[in-house]
Amino acid sequence: MAALNTGRRLRSERGAEIIEMALVTPIFLIIIAAMFDFGFLFRNWEVATNAAREGARIGLLPSYKCDDTTTDVKDRVDAYMASAGFNAAAYQVKLNTKQFPTGAGTFTGCAVSVEITQPMPMLSTFGALFGDAFGSVPLRATSVMRTEAQVAN
Repeated sequence: MAALNTGRRLRSERGAEIIEMALVTPIFLIIIAAMFDFGFLFRNWEVATNAAREGARIGLLPSYKCDDTTTDVKDRVDAYMASAGFNAAAYQVKLNTKQFPTGAGTFTGCAVSVEITQPMPMLSTFGALFGDAFGSVPLRATSVMRTEAQVAN
């Protein structure tokens, strides 16, 4: 009779839900953490892209320069980044003037790059459990705009 009860208990499905939940919950939590971290990553990449675009737009205007001699472009990028909640130590701005040869002539353009190091706090917590050092991701956004005035050849 005891052997019959033991066989019946082994075939029973009671408690299977608990085991399934124990197996699926960590995977589900990692997916949720990744959604949050990648959401913030995408948001900050968009902010950096828009800040670079704003800086390049200012740098190509006739009364402004796209170089390190003036602070007009960097001030505009700083104002945009500050409005998004970034302090000046959290990112780097690089300015560059480029020449664009075209069939209609050579045009000068302003290239602005904004670089941010994006922390991934939730995924790095899960990574620490598995011995991984996944802590941050470097982001770089560059915008190039050309002036409408043609450079004399």
